[in-house]
Amino acid sequence: MVVGRTQSAISMQIKRLEQTVGHSLLRRGPRGVSLTPAGQRLVPQARAVITLLDETAASMRKAEIKGPLRIGIPDEYSRTLLPAALAAFARDYPTTEVSVFCGFAAQQLAALERDDLDMAVIFDVHAADPQEVLGYDPTVWVTSTLHDCHRQSPVPVAVYWNSGWCRDYALRSLEQHAIAYRQAFSCDTASGMVAAVTTGLAIAPLARSTIPSACRALGVMDGFPQIDASRVLLKRNPARSSAAIDALAARLHTVFAPLRSVDPTRT
Repeated sequence: MVVGRTQSAISMQIKRLEQTVGHSLLRRGPRGVSLTPAGQRLVPQARAVITLLDETAASMRKAEIKGPLRIGIPDEYSRTLLPAALAAFARDYPTTEVSVFCGFAAQQLAALERDDLDMAVIFDVHAADPQEVLGYDPTVWVTSTLHDCHRQSPVPVAVYWNSGWCRDYALRSLEQHAIAYRQAFSCDTASGMVAAVTTGLAIAPLARSTIPSACRALGVMDGFPQIDASRVLLKRNPARSSAAIDALAARLHTVFAPLRSVDPTRT
């Protein structure tokens, strides 16, 4: 082990420690140096002291990271990954002031442009800087296992109000596979989509990682296509930088690591 001290310095420190505890800690013999019984008793307590010092130093470093910090998140993740991660971050860095805006990608990107956000988590199906990619979370049609309304014809579907994405991706995926459908439910929130599918009113387009209990993704075996291969991106405001922003960005990359293992756009 390299400790960065000379032999004489180490010997002096050990002597002072022995004077402090009132016991000899090392025994020197023909085979080298070994611990005395008192030294053996001291080792676990010394390790506990070192751990406490490390934790204290880490806590002090965290306390130096200050806010405010403004982040946008997708409505889809407002009940799953992100709230717990942001709450844990706020506890770890109590001097930050985290403000969360929940909205669609277009709203968040506009807020970044206006300098109203420091960073935003968004969905995007287009090519992106690999450093921005948090993970991959394809959108799929989801049905309730208790109702199986996907077996109806035309199949009832839930859609977002005035959504170009629903028109260009979700509904077009049905049309391209000649699946007859009717718009049975309209809303502007992911929670509305979840309500539609869990109650059996309609099938709904949801990110795969957000499928609620008692529901499942519809796939090839059911005759339904995957809707898109969305990347989850972390967009940062180029006009803003701070230790708090860097720390939260690192935390988000860790949270989304399970969704980063497979890139569906390359399959």
